[in-house]
Amino acid sequence: MATTNTNHKNGEYVDPEQKIETALSKTELFFQKNTKQLLIALLVVVVIVGGYFAYEYMVVRTRAVKAADMMFVAEQLFAEDNYSAALEGDGSNAGFLDVVEQYGSSRPGRLAAHYAGICYMQLGDMDAALEYLNKYKPVKGAPGILVNAQNYGLKGDIYVEKGDYTKAEEMYNKAVNAGDNILTTPYYLRKLAFVYAEQGKTDRAIEACKRIKNDYASSLEARDIDKLIGEFGQR
Repeated sequence: MATTNTNHKNGEYVDPEQKIETALSKTELFFQKNTKQLLIALLVVVVIVGGYFAYEYMVVRTRAVKAADMMFVAEQLFAEDNYSAALEGDGSNAGFLDVVEQYGSSRPGRLAAHYAGICYMQLGDMDAALEYLNKYKPVKGAPGILVNAQNYGLKGDIYVEKGDYTKAEEMYNKAVNAGDNILTTPYYLRKLAFVYAEQGKTDRAIEACKRIKNDYASSLEARDIDKLIGEFGQR
């Protein structure tokens, strides 16, 4: 069983997008300001996808059924922000790590790895988070494409935290291209714009912002996009 690393600063982490925006100053790790609603939506989608995978494999594969049943309580603990128990179990029920260990080759097992990666991020262990996020394999169709985008995006966040902007750019591009929707696409376009700007790719940063403005005008990210374009234009 993997060991959870809980060495983190005051229980909070810096947002990689804002970290770039403020020249690597201390801010929250995961999410840009004013996107709490998106966080909630994405995590709810992850929970829904668990049920989706469970239904699909209840018909075709016994191992997947067992995996989905096994991680039911872990999903509830995850929804309650009890990340340590969600990872390792609560003493009576299995955690995501148990599901990955026993059923990691099944689609619910790979989803459990995605959950585990998020848990490790919340607990401050970025290396373990990246390891488990990499165990997730993209799936076709809704709602899986939202989780696909989130998986790539979270890996982009980790690479920003590590200062590897080339890999962060690669992951955010994959997140953008994972599926065209108003939740994840503009969100990761904005993160991508900041990564471009940090690397001196101002034209690409502005291009990403203009895509948000033109294609996702009703998104949260579009609200201050003209101001952001202006800031990038002055660099």
